[in-house]
Amino acid sequence: MKIVEMEAGSAYTKRLPRGCVLCRPGSKLVLLATGRCSTGCFYCPLSKKKRGRDVVYADELKVNENADILLEASLIKAKGTGITGGDPLCELDRVLRFIRLLKKELGPQHHVHLYTSSIDRKAYLRLQRAGLDELRIHPELKHWKRMERTGLEEAVHGLRMKIGIEVPSIPGEEGATEALIRYVERIGLDFVNLNELEFSETNCKRLEGRGIEAKDDISAAAKGSEELASKMLRLGVRIPIHYCSSAFKDSVQLKNRIMRRAKSVAREGDVITEEGTLLKGVVEGRSASKAKKLFAENYDVPERLMHWDAEKRRLEVAPWVLQEISSQLPFDSYIVEEYPTADRLEVERERLKGGKKGMQG
Repeated sequence: MKIVEMEAGSAYTKRLPRGCVLCRPGSKLVLLATGRCSTGCFYCPLSKKKRGRDVVYADELKVNENADILLEASLIKAKGTGITGGDPLCELDRVLRFIRLLKKELGPQHHVHLYTSSIDRKAYLRLQRAGLDELRIHPELKHWKRMERTGLEEAVHGLRMKIGIEVPSIPGEEGATEALIRYVERIGLDFVNLNELEFSETNCKRLEGRGIEAKDDISAAAKGSEELASKMLRLGVRIPIHYCSSAFKDSVQLKNRIMRRAKSVAREGDVITEEGTLLKGVVEGRSASKAKKLFAENYDVPERLMHWDAEKRRLEVAPWVLQEISSQLPFDSYIVEEYPTADRLEVERERLKGGKKGMQG
């Protein structure tokens, strides 16, 4: 069995699912349809602000209306969308509206895949009619060795959309994982996706309680997860198997997606780093609102290289400009590195020289 190696340790046999092909260059919008789920898997990594909550997010953007979804899709130039949760089928009618919206506004070629732990033929048929391209089913671990009892084969019989299984590669569960793969091969599904198991703030205690350890001091990945997935890739089954590493998600998928967004949202005075983050010169505090006039009149800084950020109440200035004049300024200034995502997560800040007395707020 030929194994095709990808970046950051990921690999696959035969072919990649279409959803994964679009994820790789960061062109897939992640649409969390709800944080609600009835399964409660011990390894669920969903964050506290989403887990169990009926909220909607398009990537990092909290969705209040359909326009928010379309805006985020536009900013990353999305060619497809992955609908996730929680379990999206907890809000099936909402999901159906989202699929129709994406297909209508972004075109029938916009690829949509969906993750669910629910086995429900009626729901699958409705998803297919709405235009879903790819269904990724996530059965509970307790069923992996006896999938025949779940009714999955009957639930997917005759469906036209691509259907596969996507689960984590759980250390110590080699027998169950192999049984699941062989079942999926027997009933003729289209693929199996194995994700490297990861620690998060919400699942770490439960993982540790099962004796699962982190791979090393700098990784969130679980020790033994990659090794198990590697064995599964070598089973020699006919069904395509794809292993997605934790490092691939961060250093390839996420990096590529934020780079796409950075190119859309960066202002003329921002610097886009190799990682896709933005470098900004920043003046904060009570004096910030007065700084723009000072820069224009005393230092001839062009208007296009300055921006008043009303949300954060700070003046943003081209970082190379601020570095050059910071020692002459009567207030503190910084070089800030932040993500170009909707939450604008700050990565690092460097305080520049300055802060002379003279300008008071």
